[in-house]
Amino acid sequence: MHRFFHELASPPHFYRLAGRLGPWFGWTGAALIAGSAWAGLAWAPPDYQQGDGFRIIYVHVPSAWMSLFVYVLMATAAAIGLVWRIKLAHAVAAGCAPIGASFTFLALATGSIWGKPMWGTWWVWDARLTSELILLFLYAGYMALRASIDDLQRADRASAVLALVGVINVPIIHYSVIWWNTLHQGPTVTRLDTPAIAASMLVPLLTMTVGFMCYFAAVLMTRVRGELLARERHARWVREIV
Repeated sequence: MHRFFHELASPPHFYRLAGRLGPWFGWTGAALIAGSAWAGLAWAPPDYQQGDGFRIIYVHVPSAWMSLFVYVLMATAAAIGLVWRIKLAHAVAAGCAPIGASFTFLALATGSIWGKPMWGTWWVWDARLTSELILLFLYAGYMALRASIDDLQRADRASAVLALVGVINVPIIHYSVIWWNTLHQGPTVTRLDTPAIAASMLVPLLTMTVGFMCYFAAVLMTRVRGELLARERHARWVREIV
């Protein structure tokens, strides 16, 4: 087991592994997203209150979940790189940031589109919306900080600290609808008792989320491979590949 993790942390080993696994995640994600989109648009019944307008949930909710998942993964990788000085971990953190920012932007955009007919406005300074916007700023700040420091090791350390500080926002986003009285609806899928959503609506939502995760894995592996090539451009294994 120790040997497995040691090899996995090796840039050339991970580069080759990601090259093999990336397409599998990509095609699996595409199939799941396509099938879930059909099920959500054609198979799931209209909501008894929102009608067909609720169907944006199949993009909005997985995007929101992924925005949190990717940030936690980014911060975890940054912490591993900061403590154990593993270059691959910093590369993973750097690869996560733009993907997580994209998911966060998509969650905010689809939430605004959904909120206009339901709430009568594109935006309110609701606790959930505001904390999700702060998450987008954290992603942007992480990327900007990395880009502003020429020395790679200093950039890794500084951005890792920022990522770890920003983790405090993740539980705030998750519990904001419980802690404060907000316009945003409360939890329906992640409740401790039975989810307050019909199975015909829930199944496409969960499979769409898995599709988003596979898509994320495929894109992350591509980005990390590029990050490793940039970081290890003077290494022998990179010269052999190029």
